[in-house]
Amino acid sequence: MILTVTMNPSVDISYPLETLTVDSVNRVKTVSKTAGGKGLNVTRVINELGGKVTATGVLGGHLGRFIMEQLDNANIPHQFYSILEETRNSIALLHDKGQQTEILEAGPTITQEEKVGFLAEFEQLLSKTKWLTISGSLPNGLQPDFYTHLIQSANEATIPVLLDTSGAALKAALMSEHKPTLIKPNLSEINELLSIELDVDRPNDVKSAMNDPIFQGIDWLVVTLGGSGAIVKTGGQFYRVLIPKIEVVNPVGSGDATIAGLAYAFSQSSTTEEIIKTAMTTGVLNALEPTTGHIDTTRFYDIYEQVEISSY
Repeated sequence: MILTVTMNPSVDISYPLETLTVDSVNRVKTVSKTAGGKGLNVTRVINELGGKVTATGVLGGHLGRFIMEQLDNANIPHQFYSILEETRNSIALLHDKGQQTEILEAGPTITQEEKVGFLAEFEQLLSKTKWLTISGSLPNGLQPDFYTHLIQSANEATIPVLLDTSGAALKAALMSEHKPTLIKPNLSEINELLSIELDVDRPNDVKSAMNDPIFQGIDWLVVTLGGSGAIVKTGGQFYRVLIPKIEVVNPVGSGDATIAGLAYAFSQSSTTEEIIKTAMTTGVLNALEPTTGHIDTTRFYDIYEQVEISSY
């Protein structure tokens, strides 16, 4: 089983607009509300790929119940820890031919008692887990090193961990002696982490940055470059990955779909090339769909065959 962790889930609300007009009324004809947060996007895509997955994390209030209902409707197993405060909303304004403006609520504050209660449930879930994904930000009340505790527990149970977070939480995990198996920063997250300024037009500089000592002990380093593909480092080998040009419908959640593809391919004992191509394929497929954290599996092999991978 793949266990997905989402500590700061949300109800994701998507508003498509032809043009965003500031300081005025913007009317939308269609609204999408989904069980969201990065880890739940991962969960849905793994489920759509046919993987065996269970979602965990913390949920509270009316919005928390909405998320559980959404997962039930999709027949996705879940075991969340209940908290007192309300789960958050995350709003994405999709406007002006591919631009995206997000409004993200901070979310609830987790008490010490709730933290201890979740960790106890998490330990029980690990006994049924083969692969672990940890995604997204941490809610108030949890320190940046919280993920390192989850990673340590997984390491002690010899469960590989795919970590997709940023900022202080990512840095804490990289500085810890308890390492995740894989991280998937995008270019802006690399720039923030290393205090540098790289862009997609300088892939050789990105490759050089991936040799920074802070990444020592990480088996898989996947740096996504949006429409320019990715650079992957594993087993001492670099790979340059190019993806097909597409008409982007909704880019929200494509990084999460990439993590889902990685986790699923790992669970299927795929080769290195298959793992990378599966991940890039699911990321592209998400961008082709209006619904966040969703892929059309009937188009999988068409996109898969267009993903190009080469030693770098």
